[in-house]
Amino acid sequence: MISANFLPKLFHWIFAVLAVLAGIAVLVAVIVIVVDPSLPAGAHFGPEKGKLLGQPAEFALYAPAEGKSESVFGAKAFNGAVTLTVNEAGGMIAMLKRYGLPLILIKMLFLTALFELLRRLFRNVGRGDSFTPQSVRLVQIVGFLLIGFSVVSGLASSWFAWGAYDYFSQHTQIAVSGTPVRLPAAGNHPWFDTSVFGHPVFFSGLLVLALAEVFRQGLALKRDNDLTV
Repeated sequence: MISANFLPKLFHWIFAVLAVLAGIAVLVAVIVIVVDPSLPAGAHFGPEKGKLLGQPAEFALYAPAEGKSESVFGAKAFNGAVTLTVNEAGGMIAMLKRYGLPLILIKMLFLTALFELLRRLFRNVGRGDSFTPQSVRLVQIVGFLLIGFSVVSGLASSWFAWGAYDYFSQHTQIAVSGTPVRLPAAGNHPWFDTSVFGHPVFFSGLLVLALAEVFRQGLALKRDNDLTV
């Protein structure tokens, strides 16, 4: 027969392992930021087969042309009807470092904190301390963490989307059946995706806070009953 404490202990160790793995991912992201990788001079690869907009595509990184210092990234899709050329491909690495790595770091920090909080919560549950002020605070912190992450990640995602679009709008040449297509300018300010307030993570945070309040009220009633008796 399975012990009543088996599942809480199992979840405690699962979240402990996940917290360690997420912490390692945070360390890797920090190391990449500190190392500051760049595209090697004369780098090239391909052409390689892949998918673009759900269609078979061909990708390649071409070595710098004569008199040029930067490699060129190219892609062809729809049987060559659509071609995409990104000049100064090394700038893509800089753009990803500036806008993409912080977004990844935020997500890894969130997961590390979430898994650690859940580890502590299930540790208390395994000890039989489910309805205690400490456990209620942990549930409240989880709720605030979910809400905070949905907003902060929304801002970071908006910065990344704006940064990527701004870079590609300036350095990308697109041709559809030989007709050049120019991307409109990104504008001076990054966008903010207001859909984060309708994101499941945001509503999950509100739900967790509501449950935490129910547990807090239940704990207060239990204390009043104990004092009455």
